[in-house]
Amino acid sequence: MNIKYFKKLKIPQKPGVYFFLKGKEILYIGKATSLRDRIKSYFGKDLIETRGPLLVDLIFKATQIDWRETDNVLEALILEASLIKKYQPKYNTKEKSDKSFNYICITREDLPKVIIVRGKNLKPSLFYKVFGPYPNGSQLREAIKIIRKIFPFLDEKSKNYMEFYRQINLIPDLDDKKLYLQNIKNIILFFKGKKKQIFKNLKKEMNAYSKLGEFEKAGEIKRQLFALQHINDVALIKNETGNPFIFSSLRPSLGRGIRVEAYDIAHMAGRNMVGVMVVIENGEVEKNEYRKFKIKTQSVSNDTGALKEMLERRLAHREWPYPNLIVVDGGMAQINTAKYILNKAGFSIPIVSVVKDERHKPKAIMGDEKLTRKHKKEILLANSEAHRFAIAYHRKMRGKNFLK
Repeated sequence: MNIKYFKKLKIPQKPGVYFFLKGKEILYIGKATSLRDRIKSYFGKDLIETRGPLLVDLIFKATQIDWRETDNVLEALILEASLIKKYQPKYNTKEKSDKSFNYICITREDLPKVIIVRGKNLKPSLFYKVFGPYPNGSQLREAIKIIRKIFPFLDEKSKNYMEFYRQINLIPDLDDKKLYLQNIKNIILFFKGKKKQIFKNLKKEMNAYSKLGEFEKAGEIKRQLFALQHINDVALIKNETGNPFIFSSLRPSLGRGIRVEAYDIAHMAGRNMVGVMVVIENGEVEKNEYRKFKIKTQSVSNDTGALKEMLERRLAHREWPYPNLIVVDGGMAQINTAKYILNKAGFSIPIVSVVKDERHKPKAIMGDEKLTRKHKKEILLANSEAHRFAIAYHRKMRGKNFLK
């Protein structure tokens, strides 16, 4: 399959799900904000240099491409997950485990909750309905926010923040159990991709409430109808990181929307060794995406060995958005270690390192000069945050182990 094949296709500039096939066998399923732009990206001249070996193998074996349009990116995300679960394509499941993926679960309660559960903690029999897996955690959380604005529901935190959630319309009128259960029913239909049935249900419910003179409830359903027809999924478009094989998107122009991940190690002569990852997006810290790593493979002082372990564990989490730039603490040894791990995994992500003086203050930034000049502020902020977070985590671990 080559660019000539692509040019013959009349692929729309619309959201949707696309398929790479070998005959009738589905090899890979992906989602896209723009089907045409996403599929075109598979046929770049730098395919072998900048993308993983799995993608090269996929393009070589595929004989045709198909797609299915959706009204918006939110529906594409949901459709992609349901189709992957149904068909289990080889290149969606190869070398992956869904234990770290996320699932949407509807609880078995009088007033069911809608919650997100990690694959490693999932016990389907405990829930009324389970949807997923969803590999991208941040996209799923954004999707849930969008759905909740249309159909308010209870989640795990509702009990503690009931009044606040009511004020921002994330919880419906719980005095009307029927209305709440209708919301849950429509959420289930939405995750099944049955939007037409939802419209039918809502119109029927709105007319029923109007006939009973319950105009406030009829108005709420009218609001839901409007919201469903005008889904605002800008947040999903902003957070779209693409499919796991397209690594050229990770070699960015590094303009707006840059995501920086910084890594640091902390220990005392090799004891209580820990590592951390911090995230800076658009120049702002994203503390909810910080991660801690208790180093398991090193028993002596070996910062590059610890960095190697940490990056390997991080890259295994395909549900975490990938960065546009990686910052490590140290010199060429750290840069070379990071490059080795990324190349081995099939990634091409720029790496820089922050070199410190004898007082542990930044004195130089190693790496691409153009990048370091353009993003010096983000690089130093990320490095500083990583150092602070690593020291705090190390002290906590040291204190715990001292008390044992």
